Amino acid sequence: MSRTASSDARIASALEALVGRFDGRFLDTDPLGIVRRFPDPSDREVAGLLAAGLAYGRVASIRASLERLFAMLGTRPSRFVDALEPRRDARRLERFVHRFHTGRDVAVLLGLVRRARETAGSLEAFFTGADPEPGSETIGPALDRFGTRLFALGDVAPADRVRFFLPLPARGSVCKRSCLFLRWMVRPEDGVDCGVWKSVSPSRLVLPLDTHLIRVVRALGWTRRTSPGWAMALEATSRLRRIDPDDPVRFDFALSRLGILGLLKAKEGRLDRRLLEGVLAEAGAA
Repeated sequence: MSRTASSDARIASALEALVGRFDGRFLDTDPLGIVRRFPDPSDREVAGLLAAGLAYGRVASIRASLERLFAMLGTRPSRFVDALEPRRDARRLERFVHRFHTGRDVAVLLGLVRRARETAGSLEAFFTGADPEPGSETIGPALDRFGTRLFALGDVAPADRVRFFLPLPARGSVCKRSCLFLRWMVRPEDGVDCGVWKSVSPSRLVLPLDTHLIRVVRALGWTRRTSPGWAMALEATSRLRRIDPDDPVRFDFALSRLGILGLLKAKEGRLDRRLLEGVLAEAGAA
């Protein structure tokens, strides 16, 4: 076995150990833990889109914002959406702020979701109805079409902040939050992800790259790109697909704990493959 193949095998083994180590017991370190409080699939769709859209900044801040938001929406977010009256509910949400997003932005997004649900019955049906290539290797074309159709329901201006809730590959973004939402919905129920959507294959999902994971995939040699973007996300996912072609992003929750829990903090600025292999092995064995 070559040195590279041996190293790849060690990485694969370490990733499997990480998945066993960082499971549903760590949901309180992630916005997904709040989404999973809602047992109904319709509520998880709506809550998941909001939670992923607001998943920027520190996790503690994100979760605090979501607690405030869902206190306003109530125990059945999908019912809040279906009964939405834009002017009235924009006033109800006006006190909400998460960094540069406001209650107005949330009200606009929920108005789009209401129209999508009226059109297709669910966000899943609206997504699959927009999927131009159901057999394509990745979810990129479907995500672009989904976002384009969703924003068209409200004639959303190109510079409107509501678009930041759902970044799209066509704009070159790494699309971390959009890929996060799809992972939560599409991956099978495993105590972490929700398994709400049954008509989209997990094999098509793309890794939700954040700052921490970008350092990881660079250290592992999974990308040679220096600028974060959709192309980098595709490259990194293609390497995970070699480990698990049917469910490549199942490693994401566990991998992202390395950054969220500060396990890579001391390695900033000098993270290389050998150091990372040690961190992975140590974290998986803990």
